Amino acid sequence: MIGILNLVLRLTIWFLLTANLSAANIVIGVCIAVLLPRSVTVAGRLKDWLRVLWEIVVAIPQAYLEAIELIVRPHQQEEITMERVRSRRTPGLIFLDIFLITFTPKTIVLKYHEAGWYEVHRVQRRKAR
Repeated sequence: MIGILNLVLRLTIWFLLTANLSAANIVIGVCIAVLLPRSVTVAGRLKDWLRVLWEIVVAIPQAYLEAIELIVRPHQQEEITMERVRSRRTPGLIFLDIFLITFTPKTIVLKYHEAGWYEVHRVQRRKAR
């Protein structure tokens, strides 16, 4: 099951990069997704994959709300924080975590540290004094 999720992730990235859903592009995408080398790390648990996919589904309306909030009330405060990577994350799950953080308009991952940290830039409302 994890292999199928990895294949779907690779195809999704391919289709986002090419923005083309023609039959020829689908065949090329499947070939590339199958031929790319597999990681030899421990496979992620299905539970972790499903949790991240659910978080992405929940993030979609959150992204729209944040975008509207930024339009109505612009945010002036910026902050860079370090967030710990969840334990036992495969490269695919780390990619999805970074995608999830960057998907919402108020946050972006600036850097992934191999020691297990994300450097996250976020904008927020100016704190009341």
